[in-house]
Amino acid sequence: MTEPAANSASAARSRLPGVILAGGRASRMGGGDKGLRLVGGRRLIDHVLLRLSGQCAPLALNANGDPARFADLGLPVLPDSIADHPGPLAGVLAGMDWAAGQGAEHIVSVAADTPFFPTDLVDRLWAGRGASGLALAATRDAAGALRRHPTFGLWPVALRDDLRGALRRGLRKIVIWTDAHDATAVEFAADPFDPFFNINSPEDIDAAERLLA
Repeated sequence: MTEPAANSASAARSRLPGVILAGGRASRMGGGDKGLRLVGGRRLIDHVLLRLSGQCAPLALNANGDPARFADLGLPVLPDSIADHPGPLAGVLAGMDWAAGQGAEHIVSVAADTPFFPTDLVDRLWAGRGASGLALAATRDAAGALRRHPTFGLWPVALRDDLRGALRRGLRKIVIWTDAHDATAVEFAADPFDPFFNINSPEDIDAAERLLA
């Protein structure tokens, strides 16, 4: 007998590993780890973990440098396997390689500096995936144009060698690679504010504090 859609979505969610992308250099914040900055009395990474842990498991953190600074999180810390900070795609690749070792077929990625992403992100990405199995979150801007948020995605592990090759050839822009693999855009509501608002500056921390209040 076919399971109800909600049960199917929950089953999909429970078997999808999640990877938090925190491998950037936070240059607009003056360096350091954005995920360790406080917003509303709680670290950004804790806001992200609270939202993601209810949606998928197991979880891992993509970050470079000394992993000891994240020891209290109790998560595997996955460094980039491609040198010279090639960007978020390297974190996705690290997550794919980690998940492949567990026999997983997909991962979900989220950004470590985005504390308000949807609590139904994983189910919606899974339901909205196309034939390629690759899906990216998206919202509409004030002009009505669809804007993709490519650090929030569903990624088939089977594409990891293709991604590795693309990164070694110098590819850095996420959507060039995802477009080549027919990624779908899964639209989320942006009212009363865009849930994929991310923190890049001290002013953004102030804005996030206001949203929390």
